Amino acid sequence: MVTAGQMVARMDTRDLQESLKKSQAQVEQARRLIEEADANLEQQRAQQKLAAQEMERTQGLLANGWATKELFDQRKQALESANAAVSAANMRIAQAERALEAFEHDVGLTKVNISDNDLVAPVDGRLQYRLANVGEVIPAGGKVFTMLDVSDVYMDIYLPTLETGKIKVGADARIVLDAYPNSPIPAKVSFIASQAQFTPKTVETQSEREKLMFRIRVRIDPERSRAHALSVRSGLPGIAYIRADPNVAWPQNLQGTP
Repeated sequence: MVTAGQMVARMDTRDLQESLKKSQAQVEQARRLIEEADANLEQQRAQQKLAAQEMERTQGLLANGWATKELFDQRKQALESANAAVSAANMRIAQAERALEAFEHDVGLTKVNISDNDLVAPVDGRLQYRLANVGEVIPAGGKVFTMLDVSDVYMDIYLPTLETGKIKVGADARIVLDAYPNSPIPAKVSFIASQAQFTPKTVETQSEREKLMFRIRVRIDPERSRAHALSVRSGLPGIAYIRADPNVAWPQNLQGTP
């Protein structure tokens, strides 16, 4: 018996684990590059501030005739170079941030791939058969276990047209298993086929087998099935009874068991 979300098998993910380590190392490297780019930006901003101050002083000196035009042009060029260096530093930070996002995406994708290699039970149920052994190579879509959903217990029966027309989805029913002939199980009609079909040979009916029949599914309440999960078995033969008229009481032997 397993519960929903319980891991029942795991694929070999050593190659993906190594890829994950590589991507995580790239993430750390990208973060260090961002730190270096931030430090370089601060340095360039300091140079920019100094160049702007020298440019401002030289401009004042030039207005009073205490500085040459050549010195002013040099200060101007230095300021322009500092501005360009600041812009380049900002671009390097942006590039490093984009690289960090890409590496973080790789880490997330690899983690998803690793998680996809864990086979978990979709619902509460019983593992009936193991179809793959440890170390076996499984192709895409390969099966590892056959699982029985203990909450989805039903019996398919076949009725002729006259009886089927009296049945509605949700109608009250009883299932009597050959293994428990004195313990009728309450159930409900959950499905009525829209088209008739030939009755399977394994189904015994009073009508001739050549007649077309409608398949009807009688399903036990999921909560009841879960409460008796350890007793649920697949393929047990039995008989199902459907109450076509809700005003008619069940006979004593079909009252139902708790």
